[in-house]
Amino acid sequence: MRFMMLMVVLVSLCFGGFPAKAERTGTDASPLRVLLIPADGGTEDGTRADFLPLFNAITRTSGIHFDVRTGQSYAAVIEGMCAGQAEIAWLGPVSYVEAHKRGCADLLAIEERDGGSTYYAGIFVSSASGVDNPADLQGKSIALGSQHSASSFSYPLSMLSKAGVDPLRDLSAIRITGSHANSLLALQNGLVDAAGASFVSFERAVNQGGLKASDFRLLMKSDPIPNPPIAMHPGLSAQVKASLRKSFGDIHETPGIRPESIRGYGGKQMDRYNTDATDALFEAMAGAIGFIDTDYQAAILQKSGS
Repeated sequence: MRFMMLMVVLVSLCFGGFPAKAERTGTDASPLRVLLIPADGGTEDGTRADFLPLFNAITRTSGIHFDVRTGQSYAAVIEGMCAGQAEIAWLGPVSYVEAHKRGCADLLAIEERDGGSTYYAGIFVSSASGVDNPADLQGKSIALGSQHSASSFSYPLSMLSKAGVDPLRDLSAIRITGSHANSLLALQNGLVDAAGASFVSFERAVNQGGLKASDFRLLMKSDPIPNPPIAMHPGLSAQVKASLRKSFGDIHETPGIRPESIRGYGGKQMDRYNTDATDALFEAMAGAIGFIDTDYQAAILQKSGS
């Protein structure tokens, strides 16, 4: 009970002490509160800068105002939505499913780029290592990101299991770093033998100068993963929900809006935001990562010492 009370206090502090039941309408005086999961290293300013052009464009064209912030973790954003401290959230696919199951989030839009709504994760190793196939990871260590992340946690575990490597039995150690970038840095610094991360995060880290691409080698590539969605709180009025769907769905065709303003994961330019997508897109993940239930996740965290 003391732990639960402490979590409520911490969530309140993280998101500025907003009243949990405050009703927001999207006006200048009552902006919709947006929480973003901390992508690519958890930098608040960087993640917020990725999405501000999109939300600013929607404000200019629709009159809907937003207060955009970055959460401290995937879990904090989920709890912020479920505590009624945000009306909109950008979530990872796994964290969206979790929030949706708890009745805290409904699908608003999913980003599309190059005609698709999926991305990929990989297991990376050092280019100088002798790890040439998944079996070579037996007895070695891996760095994973947040336990709520599809591409830096769930899918790497799934890839290993599918290749016949039991993460719990066959790996010497698992390090939970909290982010894609931290996992890649752990690999670069020789702290682990492999790292799980999304291709987008790897590309961004290289482009920002934090990593040298030639130091890494891709060992395994995942099946397609649904792009991180933008979700809205089920408690919003029907009128606000309809306005949001129209605004996000039309923004790429709105006169006066530059294509480079339609940005998403990693700050990349998107073709559009699809508001016709359904939860069936995320249900397809069950076949790949459905074995990672609460008990399995707890066992991974225990092995990591988290």
